[in-house]
Amino acid sequence: MANLHTSQRNSSYGRYDGGDPLAPPVDLSEALDAIGQDVMAGYSPERAMREFLRRGGRDQQGLDDLARRVAERRRELLQRHDLDGTLNEIRELLDQAVLEERKQLARDAMMDDGDRALREMQLNNLSPNTAAAVSELSSYDWESREARESYEKIKDLLGRELLDQRFAGMKQALENATDEDRQAINEMLGDLNGLLEKRALGEDSQEDFDEFMAQHGEFFPENPQNLDELLDAMAARAAAAQRMLNSMSPEQRDELMQLSAQAFGSPALMDALSRLDSNLQQLRPGEDWGGSERMDGEEGLGLGDGTGVFQDLADLDELSDQLSQSYGGARMDDLDLDKLARQLGDEARVDAKTLQELERALSESGTLRRGSDGNLQLTPKAMRQLGKALLRDVADKMSGRQGQRELRRAGAAGDLSGATRQWEFGDTEPWSVPRTVLNSVVRRSTDPTGPLVAIDDIEVQETEARTQACVALLVDTSFSMAMDGRWVPMKRTALALHTLIRSRFRGDALQLIGFGRHAEVMDIEQLTALDAMWDKGTNLHHALLLANRHFRKHPNAQPVLLIVTDGEPTSHLEPDGEVYFSYPPHPMTVAYAVRELDNSRRLGAQTTFFRLGDDPGLARFIDSMAQRVEGRVVAPELDDLGAAVVGSYLGSRAGDAMPYRGGGYGDWFGGRGFWVGD
Repeated sequence: MANLHTSQRNSSYGRYDGGDPLAPPVDLSEALDAIGQDVMAGYSPERAMREFLRRGGRDQQGLDDLARRVAERRRELLQRHDLDGTLNEIRELLDQAVLEERKQLARDAMMDDGDRALREMQLNNLSPNTAAAVSELSSYDWESREARESYEKIKDLLGRELLDQRFAGMKQALENATDEDRQAINEMLGDLNGLLEKRALGEDSQEDFDEFMAQHGEFFPENPQNLDELLDAMAARAAAAQRMLNSMSPEQRDELMQLSAQAFGSPALMDALSRLDSNLQQLRPGEDWGGSERMDGEEGLGLGDGTGVFQDLADLDELSDQLSQSYGGARMDDLDLDKLARQLGDEARVDAKTLQELERALSESGTLRRGSDGNLQLTPKAMRQLGKALLRDVADKMSGRQGQRELRRAGAAGDLSGATRQWEFGDTEPWSVPRTVLNSVVRRSTDPTGPLVAIDDIEVQETEARTQACVALLVDTSFSMAMDGRWVPMKRTALALHTLIRSRFRGDALQLIGFGRHAEVMDIEQLTALDAMWDKGTNLHHALLLANRHFRKHPNAQPVLLIVTDGEPTSHLEPDGEVYFSYPPHPMTVAYAVRELDNSRRLGAQTTFFRLGDDPGLARFIDSMAQRVEGRVVAPELDDLGAAVVGSYLGSRAGDAMPYRGGGYGDWFGGRGFWVGD
């Protein structure tokens, strides 16, 4: 008998499974951009990250791709195989035995005619049921040596198949087994059942297991280190064997049950295996012992091979569940990379491992964090990265109209902020000598022959404008904004403006105010993650109240009021704090909004309305409001909203608050919008 035991070595080596060691690291920028877009569309950061992992990146397979391949692999197994393999093999051996016996009877001239007739009658009257025929021939005295050998192969095959169901590889290992080999198997089964029954009683020990493995380790090539490892491996295979049996037709099951008693010519084997199955089910009830599958293929499976296929199906089902990530607390680290490689190949393992590293990098890089409620949140660092990307988009749109570039101020026009940045063409800020010299020294340490000072070494000192602005950005969060596709552009606009002020005009005070049925001051993380609001109402009055309170807190700063809306005010705050709603707009609601807008003007606010949509009634209302406070109106396309708001803010910072026609950022809008003024 072949030795199945694989001895443990002091050192072990395996194939490198980490993918291409020269491949670039995971692309967090692509992931962050995709996650940020989904968050702005109303997804939670947790869901946004899961969606990106499902979709994958430009050059990276996602979970959905892997799940599709798992489903295809499962479908292929079911469509290729059927469960008649062992029964067909037994039928062939039985037919061969009967045929050889008939030939021998026809050749044997010395045989008594009565004896020959009796034997032929017995062969002719065999049951059409294979199991019954095998049983009927158990006491038959074979004349043909070849026939007897074929019949004995049936018993041997059954024994090896039944053992192969529980112990992978046993069918091949026991080919041409001797009586001593079979006796060793019986002893192993007896000792194994005894060990499992001690575990059920809580009386086993590691010494018991070590003694068992010392005697019977050759039957367990997995080389388990303790009884739990052995139980896990054996229960998984035994459960697969049971699912295979459940998947057979009643006729197939009956035949196998009848044939099992013939295994090795010893009913004791079947008793030991039944006892083993019972022990495994008791100790590992969590395995799927009751499942079944329908197989419609043409490739017959033996009991051992079929059990292996059903183990593959169980692995694929487990992988499908892991890849779905639909259960509570799901993590990419839950993926069993070894199973994935066995079922789909090493390439799938590399793809999954990359996704694991991406999830880990998103958390460890400070991009995502878990809040006190246990849910993921975008960190301030992530918000800055998203904001910078959006601000670059805004700058591209602004410069694309008339070749303008990002606004920078000379050192004489502002105060040093203490920060530095790399010099760019057109900069007039003073050099940062310490940073420039340090960059030169670091570069020349690796390139001694290079110039003393290179352009890339130069850093300039950032400056901030001396004039402070107090900015209130009021964004409409009513249901019409979400319904008409303006939700994400509104969030992108707020984030771009927030990033600009926090990075270039740190002395300015920005407050973000969302107004739907009521208004609320929001930080940028809250606004960015805000889900679509479906309450009816546009409470401009409440938003202006909050904006004016913000202006009063900064009496020495220039108030800048930016209002993004797609509807007339339909709700206001009553003196008792209750919200009043009416559509069409009630004159009192309009009066409350106008009164508070007048208060903004008295505080010196420079006001710009950004009108979204083409409703004539809204246009008339916004125009009249802007004329009342000598403000301006911009009607940008959605794609240009961010550039419009940022441009208006920069115009206010430049002291050109109301370029109604010609010059400054007014020219930039061209035919995309219009100014209303004198």
